[in-house]
Amino acid sequence: MTRDVVLTRGPVTVRPLRRGDENAWLALRQENRAWLKPWEANTPPGRPIPSSSFPAYVRGERRRWSQGRAYGTIIEFDGVMVGRITVHAIEWGAQCGGSIGYWIAADHAGKGIVPTAVAMLSEYAFGQGLHRLEIALRPENDASQRVVQKLGFRAEGVRERYLFIDGDWRDHLIFALASDEPRNGPFWSPAF
Repeated sequence: MTRDVVLTRGPVTVRPLRRGDENAWLALRQENRAWLKPWEANTPPGRPIPSSSFPAYVRGERRRWSQGRAYGTIIEFDGVMVGRITVHAIEWGAQCGGSIGYWIAADHAGKGIVPTAVAMLSEYAFGQGLHRLEIALRPENDASQRVVQKLGFRAEGVRERYLFIDGDWRDHLIFALASDEPRNGPFWSPAF
């Protein structure tokens, strides 16, 4: 079951969102609204804005996980919620791939938490049978470029006007890693 998946390496834990996380989640989102605004995708004008209660949001996450469509998790550092990481847009069949998205609270950025979380959730996803993972990031997001470099994701190109972020359609650089490619460095488990 989804709620049983807890991945831990040192002080970093990656686990599914729970109904009891509502207050911490809402506070973290509010505290980091301005920090995340330049990087976080949102609904373009003229499109309906999805809304649901927090319990419905958690149920949707669990449903997508059990259906193998997404692995949505939060990131904790020393037991405190500090961010979010998800493998989403999972396609099975001939592709067996998904995309990784993440964010970290401003006061925890630059501490090696995100590369650790990405490595852990990538290992989990590869263990579930995914062959390929990709990360799309804005060209001006230097911090995310350092994450993919540390983890050995290879550059594949640019998707122009890929996601609607901060009031416009933004280009994204695409980085990918396949399950049969080497994963070396301090963020990867020695078992892989």
